[in-house]
Amino acid sequence: MEPLESLDSSLEAYPVRLDNFEGPLDLLIHLIKKNEVNIYDIPIAVIARQYLDYIDLMREMNLDLAGDYLVMAATLIHIKSRMLLPRPDPGQEDPEEDPRELLVRRLIEHQKYKAAAELLHERETLREAQWMRPDERVAAIAGDEYEPELEVDLFTLLSAFRDVLERAKLRPRLALPPEQLSIEARIEQLLSRLSETEACGFEDLFSDLNTKGGMIVTFLALLEMIRLKLIRVFQAGPVGIIRIYKCARPSDAPHPIGDPQVVRN
Repeated sequence: MEPLESLDSSLEAYPVRLDNFEGPLDLLIHLIKKNEVNIYDIPIAVIARQYLDYIDLMREMNLDLAGDYLVMAATLIHIKSRMLLPRPDPGQEDPEEDPRELLVRRLIEHQKYKAAAELLHERETLREAQWMRPDERVAAIAGDEYEPELEVDLFTLLSAFRDVLERAKLRPRLALPPEQLSIEARIEQLLSRLSETEACGFEDLFSDLNTKGGMIVTFLALLEMIRLKLIRVFQAGPVGIIRIYKCARPSDAPHPIGDPQVVRN
């Protein structure tokens, strides 16, 4: 059996807030893109079910869910219930508004603001010349046929992690001693592994683990390394391999949680 008490205490001591990465609207946009559906005609039952699946996974990992995620879950359930009601006669003088319309407007507005923010960030990065994307070095060798890598968002990582958990269920069960692994120790292990190679595949990070608890700790360690700007995560195309690149930590990077060097007011 896995050391559940040890795992719970480790996760509680090292909280990871999702609002440092993405929000509930970003999760919805991710699901819409993943299902390849029209944003103006969202299959609310499908999206709501998948959204709740992600919420369950994030709760299982003790991720610090902001209240906005739960509000959005309730909103999706409310919209779904309204869409199950009999449709009014479209010929009536004052037809009822599609319950999805307000949500669609919020999603489109969010996409516009996010696109503007990403453009400003890209310009700032180019101006300060802080880093060069890893694929630029590869492209110089591979030529025009090389497909550029795009930076991966939180929910693409969560989706890949779910696949890792599902494949782990198919492994033969071995009677091994339980893994006593803290997030801090796992970060050191992963940084050491990344020092030995230019890039590491996402699934390779979990190859030395035998328990679900160890896999969860590894995923949270990965999120913390992203927050600390120790690594960058890229993917070639929407279904390509996810790769992890170690990078030099900039001077303005956040401090680790519990870092004694952090000056508190």
